[in-house]
Order: sequence, then C-alpha cells, then structure tokens
Amino acid sequence: MSNIVKVGMADLKICSSPDGLTTLGLGSCVGIALRDPITKVGGLAHIMLPDSSLVTHGTLNKAKFADTGIDELIRQMVAKGAVKERLKAKIAGGAMMFQIQGKNDLMQVGERNVEATKKKLQQLRIPILANDTGKNYGRTVIFYPESGDFVIKAVGKGENII
Repeated sequence: MSNIVKVGMADLKICSSPDGLTTLGLGSCVGIALRDPITKVGGLAHIMLPDSSLVTHGTLNKAKFADTGIDELIRQMVAKGAVKERLKAKIAGGAMMFQIQGKNDLMQVGERNVEATKKKLQQLRIPILANDTGKNYGRTVIFYPESGDFVIKAVGKGENII
C-alpha cells in the first residue's frame, strides 16, 4: 500500500517507491519533480520565487526559491540513496494568474520561476524530460517516483500525465 506525501507551498519532500508526492495550487509557483530511475527515490519541491539572493534578513526557507530549493531537494535525495548524475526532472506551474497591462517584470513571477528553474537544472546537468508550464491556470500535481509519472490536474482541463 502506498502513501501520497503532501508538499506544502514553499516546501519540499522526498520519498521512495511505491509512495508518491503531491502539491496543490501551483499558480505562479513551480513544482519541480526529480527522480533517480534506478533507486526510484523521488522528490518534489513547490517553489514560490526564482532567486534567494535578494533575501538579506531573517532565516532563509530554502524550499521557497528555485536556486536553493533544487539544491536542497538534491541533497536530501542523495542522502536517501539517489545518485545526482542519474536524476531526471519534470516541472509544472509557472502560470500567469492575472492579466496585467504592459510587461512589468515584478508581475511576471510565474515566467521568472520557470526560467530560474530551467537555468538551475541546466547548470546542474539535470535534464528536463517534460514540462507543463505557463498559460493562465493553476495546477495540482501528483508525482510517482516508481514510474516517473507526473500527473497534472487543472480545473476544466482534465488530467495530463507527463
């Protein structure tokens, strides 16, 4: 019997097959699913912002940012037996939830989150096997490290497995 582990906003979790991971309400946030296809160790991060470098005070929540969240997810997965060089990624989210007149970079959070995620994964040489990003609707995802299936649900869009 498998469990589905819930990942909150600005949070990350790991699990091993046959368990799965889910996160709700990916609007401008991005869900980053990583998997070692040999050990079947998987991880899911629900990142809210692209870059932690602007945080100058307080305690840093690593899972909140693409740059630090991906590093922390990999660290935890390797500690559980995954091999970094075998990791594969799938991503979802990064929507533009509100239409805005003109292009204001501060309001393009979803697009910036996707760009930062792709850049970080490229730097780490982790291939993105599939993505469902952008557009103007939120998503809920379930990730199964056993198969690598990333199930994406969106209101009025049906279910998509990438």
